[in-house]
Order: sequence, then structure tokens, then C-alpha cells
Amino acid sequence: MPEYFGRYGGQYVGEVLKPALVDLASAFAECRKDKKFLAEYKDLLTHYAGRPTPLLYAENLTRALGSAKIYIKLEGLANTGAHKINNALGQALLAKKMGKTAVIAETGAGQHGVAVAAACARLGLRCEIFMGAVDAARQQPNVFLIKQYGAAVNIVNDGTKTLKDAVNACLKRWSACYADAHYLIGSALGPYPYPDMVKFFQGVIGRELKQQIFQRERRLPDVLIACCGGGSNAIGMFAPFLKNKKTRLIAVEAGGAGNKPGQHASRICRNSPAGIIEGYKSRFVQTADGQAQPTRSISAGLDYIGIGPELAALADSGRIEFTLAKDAEVLRAYRCLARTEGLLFALESAHAAAAALKIIPQLPKNKIAVINMSGRGDKDIFITAPALYKKEWLEFLRQETERLCG
Repeated sequence: MPEYFGRYGGQYVGEVLKPALVDLASAFAECRKDKKFLAEYKDLLTHYAGRPTPLLYAENLTRALGSAKIYIKLEGLANTGAHKINNALGQALLAKKMGKTAVIAETGAGQHGVAVAAACARLGLRCEIFMGAVDAARQQPNVFLIKQYGAAVNIVNDGTKTLKDAVNACLKRWSACYADAHYLIGSALGPYPYPDMVKFFQGVIGRELKQQIFQRERRLPDVLIACCGGGSNAIGMFAPFLKNKKTRLIAVEAGGAGNKPGQHASRICRNSPAGIIEGYKSRFVQTADGQAQPTRSISAGLDYIGIGPELAALADSGRIEFTLAKDAEVLRAYRCLARTEGLLFALESAHAAAAALKIIPQLPKNKIAVINMSGRGDKDIFITAPALYKKEWLEFLRQETERLCG
């Protein structure tokens, strides 16, 4: 069945949402083959999102590591600062074609929320974003940006006050308004057809990369490395390479601060069991009896408890290798890429960079590796500055507080 990827996937939702998913699957099936829709989508990607994004030869890092040739796919240079705009534009355009007048969405790190708010402003759709209170506190720059695009921001104070709870709030809201509103899921997960839909719209990353690397090297890369929370940037980068078994595909999970429950957000590397949460079956950070466990990551975009069902199936089959990066390694990689290549990676993307710094030195010099910079790190200043320049940052905040309140 197309709704499943091996033993994962499906539509585990209440009867009230079944008609909405049937309509969405039908509309997506039509639009993905509609030349007019695809042309309009491509026009938005080109003239609004700024695609294709560059493929940078990381000459300095390659020389410093003395091993394989390294390239970086600069998704952080897309409009709104991350790969999220690819899917946001595709789904928002689809919603408009379906006659919807509003869009609701969840967000963790805020990049999806920013992209959805921007896409809705561009396409003339009302927009409502749900964000956990913990994530909103550490991603205030993105909360500000979402509001600038005219979207409403609903802060979720339930549960752990993070992405899982924002998703729950969205599903509840959608149950009451699906006739007029589209729920724009940001990662390749959720009830079918969302995993396929997000993979389709994010596949532009891998298709561009395949063409760009072949033009530069006259062959395909040997290794692709991407961070993996829910998995939208990973499956988007990997999709066109899945059948080419000569290219290693490496997904990097959030190792957090340690190995104990509540210290990380690793589903595959920590061998988390399969379960059904938030409308689909996949691997989740949970107890043996199916209770969701708290997660932790320095990056708000990688602390979700689940992973996309297709990625879980590809992990089971061994087609995608999974590893993890811990918070301290991520900060070191963030600083390394800034100082060697002049790139400020988002903390999510810095997980991929952290893994690359361990994996690439083991490769022969005649190999080619590509790191996906899924987003840029402007949004993380309230996390990275206290971690790397605590004294100076606290003094700056003190002075600003006095100035504003004085």
C-alpha cells in the first residue's frame, strides 16, 4: 500500500480527519502531475525562494582535514534562511488550489514557521503558527519574524512545551477547521500523504545537487551527510540517490547531552521502539510500554520524539546509515565551519557538520562528500552566544535591559 513504508506510516487519526486526508491525497496526486501547477511552483522556487541554492567547494576544510573533497549544499541561502521554504511554498500553493483560505502549522526551531508565514503572505493566505513555549523562548528571533509576515503565533504550554506538543495542538485545531484550512506539516512525517508530499517538495535539494555535482566532478558523490530530526532535509537530499547504492547516505540525530532518557533525541541510534503517535507509525523516543519520553537537543529543530516513516524503514533496511552528534560536538563544528569557510550553520545543520568532521577524515582523498547546510545560524544567536561568549553576551543583555527600561 502507498500509505506505508514497510511496517511504518499509515493514517492513525480520528474519523473526523479522514475526509480531509482523502481530499488532500487526491489533490496532491493531481497537482504533482499537473504541468501548470508544477510550472507555478518552479516559478516560486526560482524567483521567490532563490533556487537553485549554491553548491560550495569547501576548499579550506578539505585542506584542513587532508582527506576527501568536501562540498556544502547551501540551503541556508534560500529565502527565509533554510530548506523549509521548499515545502512551505509547495503545500501553500496546493492549499490555494484546493480552495483553502487559511493555513495552520507547527514549528520547533521556528524555521518552518517563518517559511510558512512568508509563503502565506506571498500567496494571500491567512496563517496561524503553533509553537511550544520552550521553543519560543529560545527562538525569539524567529517568533518575531513570523509575526512580521502577518501570521498569528499561538504559544503551546502543554506537556513538554516543545514541538511534540505544538503538533498535538495543530491536529486539534485542524479537526475544527479543516473545511477552510490546510495543516502544513513541516517534516516528512505525520499521516499519509504528508511523508510523500514533503519528500516530493523537498526533493528539489537532491535533484539540484545531483546536477551540480555532476557538472563539477563529472560523477556522483560518494557520501551525503544531513541532520535528521523529523527528516525533511535528509529525505529531500537523499531521495534522488536512494537507488544508487554506491553513494553512502548518512543521517545525523541529536545526541544531546548524554545517553540517558531525557538527555537526547535519538530514535534510531538508541534503538527506540516502533509506535503510533500523532497519526502515524514510526520509531519514537518512548518507553517499552509506549509512553513518550522527554527529549533534549541544543537545537530546537531536532528534539522531536519521532522520525519520518520512510526514513525509519530505510534505517531498518540499512540503506541509510544513522549516527549522532552531541551538543558539545555541534558547537565545535559550528565554530569550525564559521572559521574555515565563513559559514554560520544553523545548530541543526551543525549536527551534520559535526558528524562530517569525524567521518570524512577516514575517507580516501579520491572520494567526494557533501554536507547539507539545511539552514543558517542567525536564528540561534540566543543559544550560541551564551554558550560561546557568555560573559560578553550577558553584559550586552544587561546594558540593553537598562537602556530599554531606563
